[in-house]
Amino acid sequence: MNAPASWIFRNVARLLPQGDRVDAGAKGAPGARGTDARMQATLRRAGEALPPRTLRRLLTDLQEVAAPRLSEVEAGRHAQAVAQWYASAAPEERRDLWLLLCEQFAPDAQRVQAAQQRYLEAAGTDEAPQAEAQLRRALVSPRTRLLQRFAVFPQGLRFLVDLRAELLPHLKTDPRLLPLDAELEQLFSTWFDVAFLQLRRLSWDSPASLLEKLIEYEAVHDIKGWADLKNRLDSDRRCYGFFHPRLDGVPLIFVEVALVTAISDSITPLLDEAAAPADLARATTAIFYSISNTQTGLRGVSFGDSLIKHVVETLQGEFPRLRTFATLSPIPGFRAWLSRHGAAQLALLQDKERLELTRALRLPDGEEVELAQVLAAVEGDTPLEPKSPVRQFVLRCAARYLGRELHDGRPLDAVARFHLGNGARVERLNWGGDPSAKGRKQSFGLMVNYLYDPKRLDRHREMLAEGRIPVSKEIEALCKG
Repeated sequence: MNAPASWIFRNVARLLPQGDRVDAGAKGAPGARGTDARMQATLRRAGEALPPRTLRRLLTDLQEVAAPRLSEVEAGRHAQAVAQWYASAAPEERRDLWLLLCEQFAPDAQRVQAAQQRYLEAAGTDEAPQAEAQLRRALVSPRTRLLQRFAVFPQGLRFLVDLRAELLPHLKTDPRLLPLDAELEQLFSTWFDVAFLQLRRLSWDSPASLLEKLIEYEAVHDIKGWADLKNRLDSDRRCYGFFHPRLDGVPLIFVEVALVTAISDSITPLLDEAAAPADLARATTAIFYSISNTQTGLRGVSFGDSLIKHVVETLQGEFPRLRTFATLSPIPGFRAWLSRHGAAQLALLQDKERLELTRALRLPDGEEVELAQVLAAVEGDTPLEPKSPVRQFVLRCAARYLGRELHDGRPLDAVARFHLGNGARVERLNWGGDPSAKGRKQSFGLMVNYLYDPKRLDRHREMLAEGRIPVSKEIEALCKG
């Protein structure tokens, strides 16, 4: 299927109501009445938030927002009134608004199916362009216009982003809400395109309200207070964020950078408040050690790759000596993966390797090594030397987890998906890179460097699309070990 066809059929499935989908899946929450049945009733049933009369009135208010006869400004006023009602509504009442948006403002299923049939029949003919245009127009639902008008009033975009953040946790339990989520994600992908975003440097001189947002939204290494934040904004550091003009005052995403002389192997010195600032005249390496998204409602909207590209260009302009751009990243999924697959990794050991591991664990020769014994040694009080068979086994597993494991063509680890999808490669594993409780819980303290080589980003993305994870020679050797 070609790209336009793939896009169209994907959106047909996502935007139609559950019961009207061409390939219908789940029908919604078990035993739940749809909004049509509820509005035709006289009384509400147990478990339903808004009574039928209030539900009908709320639908009328929403229809006024979408009414073509109203100007954008007047429709925006109606939308603002609905948003004010929403702000004081109970969670269950808000859910009823979501259902109205999903079920009462969907595309015309018959029109979509007719346009889809024409599109299929016209494939490869002179009529194909017109058929595709017709199908795209059929997919534009009344919900699209309704949501666009919510974005008109000053806080409307913030309202929609927060609404989606509240909606997301309910998608698995009530698939009736999926069309609204899909529509919001599509709109946000346009409204928050990088062409409309502003890159700004955040410094100690930034407004206190903005600095407080950094403390609030830091997601990788918690900021313990103002002294910690000041260290991260010192002369040898840089912090940049993407801002949207309609959500001014809070970065959508921000990255923290350390300017150093070599690729960092531990987060501890980077977070040491007592450490003296590095000499910028000698800095050759930029380490991206924390990247945080701030808006849950923008999940699925990708601008992290563009942020890194813009920051690299900005840093190169300010510091021409910079030659290396790399991360110092956590491996959040490794411990869970090793707990599930570690036994299979033990089974892959050669006899000599198994014997060395047995002796390192002080087990009798011939006794089978259990994964629990290996993990206990990793977490024991005695540090493991670089040549320790236990340490080498865990490093080998981490290399395979990052450099080999894919699911649906994508790396298993969430952080790896982000950086590898941006064109980086897995460069180096760092034992004890994050000795914090969070680091040990995620990955036994391991951290990884992803290298951004501006000349090879496209090639690395091509490799990933072909099902091959780009890795350094060091990681390749560990994978094969």
